[in-house]
Amino acid sequence: MSRALPKYDKRRVAVIGGAAAAVLSGAVIAGSALAGTPGGDDGAAGARTLASPGTITCPDVASKLPAVPASAKAEVDRNLTLLQTQIKEADTRLADTVGQGGPDFVNNAILGPLKDKRVATVNRIATAIGRTAARPAGLDALAPCTLNAGGGGASAGAAPSAPATRQPAGGGAAAGGGGTAGGNTGAGTITCPDVASKLPAVPASAKAEVDRNLTLLQTQIKEADTRLADTVGQGGPDFVNNAILGPLKDKRASTIDRIAIAIGRASARPAGLDSLAACTLTR
Repeated sequence: MSRALPKYDKRRVAVIGGAAAAVLSGAVIAGSALAGTPGGDDGAAGARTLASPGTITCPDVASKLPAVPASAKAEVDRNLTLLQTQIKEADTRLADTVGQGGPDFVNNAILGPLKDKRVATVNRIATAIGRTAARPAGLDALAPCTLNAGGGGASAGAAPSAPATRQPAGGGAAAGGGGTAGGNTGAGTITCPDVASKLPAVPASAKAEVDRNLTLLQTQIKEADTRLADTVGQGGPDFVNNAILGPLKDKRASTIDRIAIAIGRASARPAGLDSLAACTLTR
């Protein structure tokens, strides 16, 4: 198939700021924690530190696809373009959040949400192809991306940035994740729109898959609740939005999309379910 898209899902991200405290060796360790020196507030696990420019690198999806049927080409091309857009948005977010969060901020607030978006997108590509040909398997393995530090110093999950200070619990936090002074105060509950009650009649052939994903939505909320409790006192004013509510929304969007696809195989695909993905922190 001829495509006018870039061959690689890659973008360079220049993160500009002050000099790093030290130049570390260049090993990229997937899912690892700290890059740079401790934040200096309590001598414990440090915050993000500024290093040399890095690169968000994502596996190429277009080159891994089988022959795309003509009937699916427009939808596949549209979603391949969306994969590029998602990387650009992650690049922008990386630059806009310099100095925020702790050592796992980039994994939690940028790379994690990017993976969830890519999972949903490659799933739509597979579904489009599968309508008229064999559905390609294993595309989910292409969803995770990494942050490679240019010249060393950053792990796959810890982006270079300016130091951020961990805030003590108890500071006034807004519903979205913090006030001007505090990070995660641990106060409040996560509230998400109910999806089950908004579904049309579920075909018998889709019921098992729909029920499985409705259960997954509940699991995702429990995991977010746990993370809210485990990160009390961490991050800046937008920590809860960036590291908890944002990733939760992306996971829910992917799960809700699977529910809609399952129903759509045997009846009319429900529209507008994406609006149920966003959750809030209620005081």
